Amino acid sequence: MRGSLILVGAAVGVALSLVTIQPRLVAGSGAKAASASPHVQLALFRYVFERVRADYVEKPDDRKLIASAINGMLAELDAHSSYMNDTSFRNMQLQIRGEFGGLGIEMTVEGGVLRVVAPIEGTPAARAGIKANDTITHLGKKPTQGLTYDQVVEQMRGPVNTKIKLTIIRDGQSKPFDVWITRKLIRVHSVHSRMEGDDIGFIRIPEFNEQTADGLKTALADITARSGNALKGFILDLRNNPGGLFDQAVWVSDVFLEKGEIVSTRGRVAGETRHFHAHAGDLAKGKPLIVLINGGSASASEIVAGALQDHRRATVIGTRSFGKGSVQSIIPLGPGNGALWLTTARYFTPTGRSIQAQGISPDIEVLQDVPEELKQRTDTQGEASLRRHLKAEGAEQTGWQSYIPPDPKDDKLLHTALDLIRGVAKNPAYPPTPKTAVLNME
Repeated sequence: MRGSLILVGAAVGVALSLVTIQPRLVAGSGAKAASASPHVQLALFRYVFERVRADYVEKPDDRKLIASAINGMLAELDAHSSYMNDTSFRNMQLQIRGEFGGLGIEMTVEGGVLRVVAPIEGTPAARAGIKANDTITHLGKKPTQGLTYDQVVEQMRGPVNTKIKLTIIRDGQSKPFDVWITRKLIRVHSVHSRMEGDDIGFIRIPEFNEQTADGLKTALADITARSGNALKGFILDLRNNPGGLFDQAVWVSDVFLEKGEIVSTRGRVAGETRHFHAHAGDLAKGKPLIVLINGGSASASEIVAGALQDHRRATVIGTRSFGKGSVQSIIPLGPGNGALWLTTARYFTPTGRSIQAQGISPDIEVLQDVPEELKQRTDTQGEASLRRHLKAEGAEQTGWQSYIPPDPKDDKLLHTALDLIRGVAKNPAYPPTPKTAVLNME
């Protein structure tokens, strides 16, 4: 190649490589060129993009090149900013709405292997006999090995009343087998409730989607009607709740508060600070409230736990939460272009605490007994362990539990809460003593 320097080099254990060194794009003194204006840097990017398109050994996909460049830029910012392509954006919107055409399978992709966590009760997957710990090897004729979670979701979801074939490997069966499932409208219930005995209402929120606040109000009304005068209090379980919609966290907190600030958000510009306040009307009517958290409680669930803790409306039991104290804004990029998931603010509890990389510390710490073989899978290092996380305002915290026993009889956090509400056990942190300065915050 004319005007190029061709080098052939080798090293022990490394294959031969052919390198061509092209002429410089920009002439000038190195330090000044490196600190050029954004316009010059964008020109550099465009030059590299065009050279890749023109000279790469195989024809590249322009959209993938751009998406990768955007992802690389956002990855330099913090642990949560990212680019969603059109498929990921659609999946996220469906998750937020809490309903979609699908099968009803909670699943995980580990080491390229698609495993069933659990079929959702009452869904096509449950009716078809899908079981926890099943391995799904094929969706239709396509192997699942190596697919990302988003790619799996995209194939499983689809128009209502269409069919898909799953190939299953199940412990105890010698051969894989096929299951045909017809997609139906799946509604993700973000609030689950039950009675503990006839005197305590138990409410679990696994995530915050568009239906959460309304679901909580319905659960409270149902528990109150069923228990009548026997009702002694409520347990709100936010363990392993990874978060979700910010406004739903605000509304859930509002359900239990009469007044005062719930949360504030602070962006880069001082004038952009926003305050969110409660409205009159505690739908639990002041009944004792205990909130359960662990190392898997993050973001929106930490907003709720922090607000109820600061207002002394609830006693928080468990282990320190994850510590995700930042707010992400979804910025659509137009039809077919996906969206940005961009960190735009930090949030603060009513007393001004930032939980970023620190988490919510429980009023009563209760450690769950964890089977030895599950410790590595269920212990979490929290936000502070994430690469490029936003720094804490103070000492960062890492390392706590996220295990919930499958059998309630082994659930130490649950039984601690039940004993406190029923008066079987005593603790100075229960019931919480209101502080006038906190309750009157406006």
